[in-house]
Amino acid sequence: MSKLDGNERWKSKMLLTEHQEQYVNRNKNLQTGRITTEELTMIRDAIMFPYMLTMCDKSLQDLKNSTHLFKQLFEQVIQIIMNYITKDLSKINRELRQRNIKIFSDETHDGIIYHRYVCRGYEDQFGIVREVLRSEISIRFTKYATRILSHLKSEQPI
Repeated sequence: MSKLDGNERWKSKMLLTEHQEQYVNRNKNLQTGRITTEELTMIRDAIMFPYMLTMCDKSLQDLKNSTHLFKQLFEQVIQIIMNYITKDLSKINRELRQRNIKIFSDETHDGIIYHRYVCRGYEDQFGIVREVLRSEISIRFTKYATRILSHLKSEQPI
């Protein structure tokens, strides 16, 4: 039996607004620096998109030097994919800025790409294995290609 059991004031569940504000502020302070899984996904995407743009640019340069029959078509498709990537990258960067998350330069050790990030004062390192990055890039390219093909299929045939 505690000291408060006999006190009738403690039976009501009423909470003063100032105490509620203190409770809410205390919980906010506990979560200020920690990063969520959604934010980690955004960091991964922010790291992945520049690699994708580089790959697209290299493919575009290789295609310009080739004599392929569908050269112009492939160039346009690559350019559309690069536009999608650029839009997604700017959206991710804007969201990271709003959440006060900064990503810094990369280092590579033993096939793992490390990026340092600061999330609301909490500093940590994000590492991604090259093979995982490649598979994520492949999945994302497939999504973009599917998006383009579904758009082409929805148009009326000539």
